[in-house]
Amino acid sequence: MMMPVIATSTTPLVIIAIYLGLLLALALFSTRLFRGTSTDYFVASRSIGPFMLLMSVFGTTMTAFALVGSTGKAFERGVGTYGLMASSSGLIHAACFFLIGIKLWSFGKKYGYVTQIQFFRDRFESRGFGYLLFPILVALVIPYLLIGILGAGKTIRGVTKGMFPETFTGDPAWIGSVPSWLTGLVICGVVLAYVFSGGSRAAAWANTFQTIVFMCMGLLAFYFISQKLGGLSEAIKNANPAHLVRDPSELELTGKNGPFTRHIGVPPLMFLTYMLIPLSVGMFPHLFQHWLTARSAKSFRLTVIAHPLCIMIVWVPCVLVGLWATAAFAGGIEGLGPKNKAFTGLPNQDTGAVLSLMVKFLIADPVIVGLVTAGILAAIMSSLDSQFLCLGTMFTNDIVLHGKPKGHYSDKQVIVIARGFVICIVLLTYVLSILNPQNIFDLAVWSFSGFASLTPLVFAALYWKGATKAGAFSSVIAAMGVWLYFFSLSGWGGEYTVLNGVMPVAFSFGAGALAMIAVSLASAKPSAETVNKFFPDL
Repeated sequence: MMMPVIATSTTPLVIIAIYLGLLLALALFSTRLFRGTSTDYFVASRSIGPFMLLMSVFGTTMTAFALVGSTGKAFERGVGTYGLMASSSGLIHAACFFLIGIKLWSFGKKYGYVTQIQFFRDRFESRGFGYLLFPILVALVIPYLLIGILGAGKTIRGVTKGMFPETFTGDPAWIGSVPSWLTGLVICGVVLAYVFSGGSRAAAWANTFQTIVFMCMGLLAFYFISQKLGGLSEAIKNANPAHLVRDPSELELTGKNGPFTRHIGVPPLMFLTYMLIPLSVGMFPHLFQHWLTARSAKSFRLTVIAHPLCIMIVWVPCVLVGLWATAAFAGGIEGLGPKNKAFTGLPNQDTGAVLSLMVKFLIADPVIVGLVTAGILAAIMSSLDSQFLCLGTMFTNDIVLHGKPKGHYSDKQVIVIARGFVICIVLLTYVLSILNPQNIFDLAVWSFSGFASLTPLVFAALYWKGATKAGAFSSVIAAMGVWLYFFSLSGWGGEYTVLNGVMPVAFSFGAGALAMIAVSLASAKPSAETVNKFFPDL
């Protein structure tokens, strides 16, 4: 195999800087369309059409988890990674958009909701329920935000490895790499700039642009990497055979810190219970906010149909690159690791850097490296903006404005409050990212598991008129109590299974569902007014 040239050119960073400049210009241009009202800031005056809705919804769900995380996880566990999330997500996400998204959009449009909590407070006739749910949603969104900033840091660190040997000398394993703290600072600054100024309309425009970029650049990276490895069939043939089957096993490897054992494959019970995790989209507060931006119910058609196809376009290349890396990192490619010394090219066994290192060392053209890296950052930022915005929206409407008479604050003051909280969340998330938490994929799975555990709440609220306030409280408390218990056992974000592979989400989801059913059956039913409001046809 021909040895690639180790890129030391700063051209990739120039390309990335140009991309960030274009993104800012586009997003700030969209602020010209900003109508200056709080409704426009929060839900773009409910004016987003089918294509932009698809791009913003898909871009929001495809994060560092999908690109950086899935590649690293495929490198660890093998081809079963695709089945864990992508294959089920395509169908389950579309089902959630159809069964949950359209109904919540209709209630939002009819009753003026801009957050989930407003809907749940009315549905369960409880002001206090919002004060229970708000901190839980914020606590679950923050890990989701962290994986974006961590993913950006790992990507830039891998691509710039050895680029500035005289400037960045702090970490011996990453000499010359742009440090993660600096990347995180830049990414947070760019996203904050356009979310602060244009709100959901700027986020929708930015997400549309970024989704197109990361899908195109992902395919470009896939093509160049596969060609460097001898084509699709040759790359797959050279991958570690243990990674091409789903059956679980152990692999003995030698790394920089000595020998270690890595579990590969996917146990059947893990594969089965992972299918609950994609239900998380039904409770994502940032996705709820995107749904509310839709112009009409017809705008959902394209999203329901095309979303599974978009997932396949993104996930298949990422998982395959992770599989190919099992050969590349052990096959004597210069800069990646000598033969039979797996992980020696991954400082500190950092699987989050697999994708960026494959891009850096297998794509010799620095312009292409820059374009592909910009595409990875596009996927990351297309989620960060929506998440930052949704937290500002919830704080403003569910905490500050709740209970206040209409007109207590002017529209301008409402927007100022939302922007202030967004700044606080950005700063908090950035500080937490510097602490360098757990593996990106595993941390994301815990965040998704928490949201998935809350989906019995939203299904019951929408489809069971007998669901009660006491049932809602019990469901949330039971689900989050079980989730928190297992989260602590995992070391606060590591991979953790029970009973030969069962994912903890099976227990937290089950606890939430059982509590909702049992307590609702035993407690006072909602008022006739509430039932007629949300179930007019029953």
